[in-house]
Amino acid sequence: MFTIGDFARHGRVSVRMLRHYDAIGLLRPAQVDPVSGYRFYRAEQLARLNRVIALKDLGFTLQQVQTILDERVGAEELRGMLRLRQVELAQTMAAAATRLAQVEARLRTIASEGRMDSNDVVVKAIPAVRVAELTAVAAGYEPEHITPVAGPLFDQLCRRVADSGLTPAGPTIAYYEPTEDGSGGVVVHAAFPVVAPAPLDRHPAGFAIVDLPALPAAATIVHRGAMDDVLGTAQTLARWIDANGWRSAGFARELYLECPEDRAGWVTELQEPVIQAG
Repeated sequence: MFTIGDFARHGRVSVRMLRHYDAIGLLRPAQVDPVSGYRFYRAEQLARLNRVIALKDLGFTLQQVQTILDERVGAEELRGMLRLRQVELAQTMAAAATRLAQVEARLRTIASEGRMDSNDVVVKAIPAVRVAELTAVAAGYEPEHITPVAGPLFDQLCRRVADSGLTPAGPTIAYYEPTEDGSGGVVVHAAFPVVAPAPLDRHPAGFAIVDLPALPAAATIVHRGAMDDVLGTAQTLARWIDANGWRSAGFARELYLECPEDRAGWVTELQEPVIQAG
C-alpha cells in the first residue's frame, strides 16, 4: 500500500487532485485509517488513475470520465474512444492554428498598408493557353476553405498529367469563380499547361482539356512567399487598379512560377483582367 503522497508521486499527479477525486467518488483510496484519516492506495489503482487522467486531458468532463469508468469500458474500446478524441482535438488545434495564421497575415497586411511598392504592378497581355484542368468546390474564398481544396487538387492533377503522356508546357495556374447556386461557394480550377491536340471534356486520365482565353490586358504583380500571406500583395494590386483608372474585367489567375517544398520560397504572379474604367 502507498500513502497518498507516494501514490501521487507514482501517478505523476498532485495530492490535492487525489483528494478531489476521492471527494467526488472518482478514485477512492483502498483504505482510510479510521483514527488519522490518512489515505492509502494500492498499486493496481494506478490503472484507474491513468484512465482518469487520459480521459480528462482529452477534454472529457470528470462526470463523463466517471460514467465511462463506472460502465467498465474495456481497454480496447477505451483506446478507440481515446483515439477518436485525439483526432478531434488535433483537428481543433489545426483549425485554431489556421485561424491564428490568418489573423497574423491580416495584421501584417494592416501594418504594411500604404507601404507596399505598387511600382511592381505591370499591365500586360496574357496569351491564350491550353491546359489540363481539374475542378472542385470550396465553401468560400477564405484560405481555410481554398487551401484544403486546391492543394490536393493540384497533387492529383500533376499525377494524372504525368500518367497521361501529355507534355507539360508551363507553370501551373489557379483561378476561381463563384458557384452558380448563390451559396457563396467557389469553384477552384487547378490547371496545368500542356501540349494537346484539342480541347476535351474528359481525357482518359480523368481531367478536362480546356483553352484559357487570352487576356488583352491584365494588371499583374509578383508575390513572394506562401499563398497564405498573399493578402497584402493582392490588396496592393487592387488599390493600384482602382487608383490608375482601371477596373476588374473577369476572374483573376495565379501563375505559380516557383514552388519549392518550403512555401516561403514560392513565387507567384497574380494576374487580374482589367479594362479602362468609365
